[in-house]
Amino acid sequence: MNNLLYPVASLSTIAYSRDSKRKRLSSYDKTGGNDDRIYIEPGESRLIADIKDIGCINHIWCTIAGENFINEKNYLRKIIIHMYWDGEENPSVEVPIGDFFGMGHAQCHNYVSEPLQMSPQNGKSFNCWFPMPFSANAKIEILNECDKQIIFYYYVDYEEYNQMPEGLLRFHASWNRECPTKGVEQGNMTNREWLFEGKNTTGKKNYVILEAKGKGHYVGCNLNIHNLRDTTKWDWPGEGDDMIFIDSEKWPPTLHGTGTEDYFNTAWCPTQEYNSPYHGIILGGKDNWKGMISYYRYHIRDPIMFEKSIKVTIEHGHNNHRSDDWSSTAYWYQTEPHMKFKSLLPVKLRLPIDEEEFQWEWK
Repeated sequence: MNNLLYPVASLSTIAYSRDSKRKRLSSYDKTGGNDDRIYIEPGESRLIADIKDIGCINHIWCTIAGENFINEKNYLRKIIIHMYWDGEENPSVEVPIGDFFGMGHAQCHNYVSEPLQMSPQNGKSFNCWFPMPFSANAKIEILNECDKQIIFYYYVDYEEYNQMPEGLLRFHASWNRECPTKGVEQGNMTNREWLFEGKNTTGKKNYVILEAKGKGHYVGCNLNIHNLRDTTKWDWPGEGDDMIFIDSEKWPPTLHGTGTEDYFNTAWCPTQEYNSPYHGIILGGKDNWKGMISYYRYHIRDPIMFEKSIKVTIEHGHNNHRSDDWSSTAYWYQTEPHMKFKSLLPVKLRLPIDEEEFQWEWK
């Protein structure tokens, strides 16, 4: 068997002969010295890959000299990664770099999944294993929207093919944030009524993880919640059902879930950190689920197919009652052209909330 049947290597296929060549782009010092990095100025977009060939990127590694080096707070939300396939005008990937590699809140943390990993030291080594095929050209750009110069190290590992295997879709990733989500006032409702009661029979006010048009399959997301409610009462922020609408179907969708933690394959309002190949909790929140939470769910063994469109949503609290800071990165494959992404939020609106400065406004 050759790369026409197995374009992506796995443990079960690694012994088969492959009619392809391994290639790499990296930030190594072209003079032969040890300055194995690039320097990107504020406002500069640097092309780190411009491959004019047929092939598939199957590993990206990078690290950034962060706060201790450049004294730039929240830099992981200020740096954007863009990817373009086959000469397209609009990017197929547009995500803050920390979020792209699996975790929001402008933080990094050691964790392991199959497609994305943050590795030591303290999660500052980023790895992506999603395959990214291209038939003529692949471009990856890093946009620095920090106030200072950044120092960037990288590998882009890819295979060069003699011909493109049939049926390969193009990789996509997009980012979303609502801060705060549009909840409802508790008013005269008891805490239990506000957290658990009411009926959502449309899904129209749900938080949107992904909205795409074309033919393809959704392969998962990371979801980040910052609990903004100030209360000593039971304050679980994840009592929302996932609802995935395929090809413009009406409520209830074919894929309707039972709760936020359930979609992420966990249970009973978890706080424990946990990593597995396809689902996990990178941050579980503080006491009473306060502060910052990060989950991931990757549909590698169970991709969700769509023929014309898909809308991946989840309630922000049962019946969309809660008003917290939500952000997410969605990953999917589809035919081109893809639906143009909505404009990325400006830097100021991408930054995480500083809890010391936040003014608590609701109970």
